[in-house]
Amino acid sequence: MELPVETISFVAVLFLLLLSSFFLFKRATAHKRKEPPEVTGGWPIIGHLQLLKANNSQLPHETLGSLADKYGPIFRIRIGAQPTLIISSSELAKQCHTTLDSIVSSRPKNVGGKLLGYNYAAFGTRAYDSFYRSMRKIVVSEVLSNRCLELQRDVKVCEVTKSLKEVYSQWIKREEGSDYVLVDVEEFIGNINLKVVLMMVCGKRFLGGCGEDEEMKRCRKVMRDILDLMGKFVVGDSIPFLRWLDVGGYEKAMKITSKKFDSLLEEWLEDHRRRRNSGPVDGEHEDFMGLMLSNLKGMDLAGYDADTVNKATCMSIITGGIDTVTVTLAWAISLLLNNREVLRRAQEELDIHVGNKRLVDESDISKLVYLQAVVNETLRLYPPGPLSGVRVFSQDCTVGGYDVVAGTHLITNLWKIQTNPQVWAEPLEFKPERFLSRNKQLDVKGQSFEFVPFGCGRRACPGMNLGIQMTQLMLASLVHSLELRTCCDEPVDMAAGFGLTMYRANPLQVLVKPRLLASAYA
Repeated sequence: MELPVETISFVAVLFLLLLSSFFLFKRATAHKRKEPPEVTGGWPIIGHLQLLKANNSQLPHETLGSLADKYGPIFRIRIGAQPTLIISSSELAKQCHTTLDSIVSSRPKNVGGKLLGYNYAAFGTRAYDSFYRSMRKIVVSEVLSNRCLELQRDVKVCEVTKSLKEVYSQWIKREEGSDYVLVDVEEFIGNINLKVVLMMVCGKRFLGGCGEDEEMKRCRKVMRDILDLMGKFVVGDSIPFLRWLDVGGYEKAMKITSKKFDSLLEEWLEDHRRRRNSGPVDGEHEDFMGLMLSNLKGMDLAGYDADTVNKATCMSIITGGIDTVTVTLAWAISLLLNNREVLRRAQEELDIHVGNKRLVDESDISKLVYLQAVVNETLRLYPPGPLSGVRVFSQDCTVGGYDVVAGTHLITNLWKIQTNPQVWAEPLEFKPERFLSRNKQLDVKGQSFEFVPFGCGRRACPGMNLGIQMTQLMLASLVHSLELRTCCDEPVDMAAGFGLTMYRANPLQVLVKPRLLASAYA
């Protein structure tokens, strides 16, 4: 049956009127919304990606800091087609991570979270849902609480002490006529930290001997690859229709690396099952992977199986705990070598409170006020992640007087906040003394929004206490027990690279010799 021409015409006119009304309404409401300023120069398809490409002069957090100087502490960019809000002031950070925290606590889905995070079972990559909250609660209570860290106190001190004694042994066997031996600081620190974290999380012990080097290399290699890939910019995340191209080959590399890491974790999980089947387990001193075998029974695991959740959660703790401490300590040693008066003052404090007859113990740290200030100042200038992990707004809201629509991504420029000249005198200078006077009340716990090196709000780094304890202990131990110098007393190159963390662009190799009595290393 054919419709009359008049009816068709009427429907067509009605449709056009409705369509026009929709666009007029949309334009009118857009004018009513007060949107944050958008950076000029965005390109079709890629948005402002060309501005964030790290180059020899500026890293992404510095580029965004320069844009904040031009556009103000709140502005928008487009990463591909994705609108992204950048905030760069403590006041805006406080608003987003207190008043609005519940709606900016989710993570957007990306290729890394899917392929490296066990399809988002790793709580660090997970959206802010009941599963995420349950896993974080277990992690904090079973491995990162003050009680648990106190129980693991001997593990930390033992590994640091053992490593320093190994350096002393190398120095004893040094070439004739040489006063110093060469140490790769990042490798030295990374090995200690890896041993401590693996012992706490998986009960993994490295017993020394010929086998240790090969197993350590295997662990270090796969975890280095994981951390490197997590920090890569994957084009398919921002421009989805190009994902099939796998620009840079990162997706392929992620699939290969995730299998290698899963193989390691599966081996350790099988070890736990065998030990559990062979007899009763001491629950008080059981590592996290073992505790998870019991804790996950009967829980709602959001469709995942218990083994996947166990491995994914252990992976989140390991990867989150290793890189942060290593990177921070490498920057701290670099800064001390370039500021010899600060190094001298830190050593004087250690000599007063510890002396030259023994190595540093964790109980000494509370008395080392200046050394704590050195760590805080390092974290201020070189926060491990200068840009916060990307969040996503789950609802429409208002930030700093501007309207923000749901689905917008949020990045907090922590580095810009921590170098604000209105808060920090001579903000780009290394001055630990500022944490002994004017800025003494600021701490790293995310409550003082002028100083948030570990992030803030509900998704602040859950391992910050462990990170601070390890950093303070290891820095105190190195500075106290070893004389440090660079080759030919040259200044340390402070060039930085950018990935998941802000790492040193070049290896830090330092000449060392003992500064304590020989009996201290026995």
